[in-house]
Amino acid sequence: MRVMSLIKSILLLVVVACLLAPFTFLKPALQDKVVVTEVKKVVKKEPKPVVKKVVEKPLHQVNLPDFAAIRDVKAKKQQFFDFLRPSVERENAKLLTLRANLESWLEKKSLGLSLSDEELQTLTILVKRYRVNKKASVLQQVNDLLVKVDIVPTALVLVQAANESAWGTSRFSRIGLNFFGIWCYREGCGMIPSGRNKGAKHEVEAFQSVDEAVARYFYNLNSNNAYRVLRTIRFELRSQSQPINPEILATGLLPYSERGADYVIEITKMLRHNQVYLKSNDVSTEPSIAE
Repeated sequence: MRVMSLIKSILLLVVVACLLAPFTFLKPALQDKVVVTEVKKVVKKEPKPVVKKVVEKPLHQVNLPDFAAIRDVKAKKQQFFDFLRPSVERENAKLLTLRANLESWLEKKSLGLSLSDEELQTLTILVKRYRVNKKASVLQQVNDLLVKVDIVPTALVLVQAANESAWGTSRFSRIGLNFFGIWCYREGCGMIPSGRNKGAKHEVEAFQSVDEAVARYFYNLNSNNAYRVLRTIRFELRSQSQPINPEILATGLLPYSERGADYVIEITKMLRHNQVYLKSNDVSTEPSIAE
């Protein structure tokens, strides 16, 4: 009886255990999660202002070739030199004619002869223009002018123009026909450089024609005190009846650029590397007949 009772008890426990088993393995109910959603502040970006490219209008009426559009380097060089060469040769021809007059006056004064009223009037204009001593004698004035009134070899002018204007593609050459980086100091006389220092007043001069720009370049070299060495070199070559060699004369361009000697070396290299494009019947390098 006891055995049966024990068995029944065990069976009862098993039945109870089986009935309770599914519930004992249940996971405890999860607590409601509090979901915290981070709300990101959306900052609306303002659209970048559209910067309209301002097309700067030329300050001249010259039909300038679009040198930047010429992809062939050789073609670009040849066209650039051919474009400027006539103006350079015209200016050199004018200076040679003027020198011939000065040499004639020098011969007259050396022979003890007087200049005519017209010749004296022209001399007075030249003395003022080229900043020669007004109080000096007529003979001294003529001698001083012969140092200043002279040509610059066409090859040297063309190479400098190419260097200063990036072969005619610079803003200053396109807008103001300034192929030589010439400055001016009157307000409104030209174009304001974008990188001009605060407080600076200079502008890059603008011209109405290529002839005007070239003439201004020649006058700068022939009158500015900065280029006395250049004029001395040229005068010495004249005195020795030597051609005015562009490479030799280029050594007098030291003050032309802040780069100094490096600039002169670069100009000299350009003269050598571009000889094939610079060849012409250029009489500007020949010594004066009278000398």
